Amino acid sequence: MSKKMYRYFGGFLQAQQNWLNKMARRGYRLVSVGKLLYEFEECPPDSVQYQVDFIGGKSKRSAQDYAHFLEDVGYKVFYKNFNLNYSIGKVRYRPWAEKGGRIATNATTFNRELLIVEKESDGKPFALHTDPEDKIQYYKSLRNPWFTIFALLALLALLDKSLWLGLCALLPLIPVLLYQRQIWRIKRENV
Repeated sequence: MSKKMYRYFGGFLQAQQNWLNKMARRGYRLVSVGKLLYEFEECPPDSVQYQVDFIGGKSKRSAQDYAHFLEDVGYKVFYKNFNLNYSIGKVRYRPWAEKGGRIATNATTFNRELLIVEKESDGKPFALHTDPEDKIQYYKSLRNPWFTIFALLALLALLDKSLWLGLCALLPLIPVLLYQRQIWRIKRENV
């Protein structure tokens, strides 16, 4: 039996991951995803686990290589959008991304910024980033887009001398600080 659910998580990757794992514990396995749609089929409870990985800063080639690597290891991957963009022919500039991923179009990584990775449950914890340096790089890739938004809003607030824009600039600073705290924690634990 198939089950369709509509959800939007935005930038809350951990919430999306927790929800997918909750569905897996209830006996539902992901079979396809859309902009808002998650389609599941019944399976034995706790037979799969999920991780959600941000790949929006990677080039198309790098993202494809990473997805193929995960599939070769035995995982199933689904590309997912990070935000809602219902238009054709969009181009997005990502100054924080690696070379080759700074310009995102429909043909590259636009609306494919996330990878949902499914693993058969084997009783072992499921983590994609285990090495401390890899974790630090991953948290930096999550932090940098928010920092760019903060910097742009702060610059606009200064140029326009707008208190309102200055207050708006503080909102993206929250995830910047949360991800930076994770980076500091990993560095402190591995000194």
